[in-house]
Amino acid sequence: MKILVKMEVPQIPNLILYAIPFFIATVIIEGFSVKKREAENYDLKDTLASIFMGIGNTLIGFASKLVVVSVITFIYEKYRIATIPFVWWAWILILIAEDFCYYWFHRISHENRFFWASHVVHHSSKKYNLSTALRQTWTGGFFGFVFYLILPFIGFHPLMIITQMSISLLYQYWIHTELIHKMPNWFEAIFNTPSHHRVHHGSNPIYLDRNHAGILIIWDKLFGTFQPELTDEKVVYGLTSNINTYNPIKIAFHEWVAVFTDFFTSKTSLLNKFKYFIKAPGWRHDGTGLSSNDLRQEWLQKQK
Repeated sequence: MKILVKMEVPQIPNLILYAIPFFIATVIIEGFSVKKREAENYDLKDTLASIFMGIGNTLIGFASKLVVVSVITFIYEKYRIATIPFVWWAWILILIAEDFCYYWFHRISHENRFFWASHVVHHSSKKYNLSTALRQTWTGGFFGFVFYLILPFIGFHPLMIITQMSISLLYQYWIHTELIHKMPNWFEAIFNTPSHHRVHHGSNPIYLDRNHAGILIIWDKLFGTFQPELTDEKVVYGLTSNINTYNPIKIAFHEWVAVFTDFFTSKTSLLNKFKYFIKAPGWRHDGTGLSSNDLRQEWLQKQK
């Protein structure tokens, strides 16, 4: 029989909405700075495309948040095995736990084409600046939350979970820049940084599917997906096959179109057709495709 524990729930505002003016101001400031120093590294159309993707994500997010909150609240109220209070140590625990969940969500979003179809949006820019952080999916919010369902089950309150997810997104905003080269060594060793995240956005074979961290880079080091930024391998941003468009609709749905096209047009068994949804991006039923791991191994062989 579950023992009900009365808990005082604090009032916590929507942090993302409060941060929007800061996002706008810093995108403008960085844009002027980059254009003045290296005009070729700034593309206004690309920035506007990223901003439109962010606006769409925010608007659609009102609907997806209803789904997320409803599901995690249901699990918390019906199936939680403990009740974790709103105390200081709980916020440390939720930071670590949520970040661990984020790592696996982010990693699977690169290793499974169904999740990649929404996450690819964030990697579709050939530029890397603060506006890139705003280039977010319009579809992933409806199913990516499944990686976080363990949190309400073990007893974290839904408000605490949603707040920490917002904190994680806010943290990851500032690491989308080339204006910061390196943080102090101790910081680089523990936390995700602009240098680490530049690697993550690289289309260079050595950088593909590396550094999936949200806040703590330690997960990549523990699970073998860490790659430092190399001084002799400048990061090339974007996709291995760039889509070359500023159209928000195409940016949002181009990979979904490609997945379903492969499913319906590939001349193979029904089982293989479904594999286009669950295998890694680049997989082909006839063996002609190259995964990010294949491309990395080819690159490493050439270096010998």
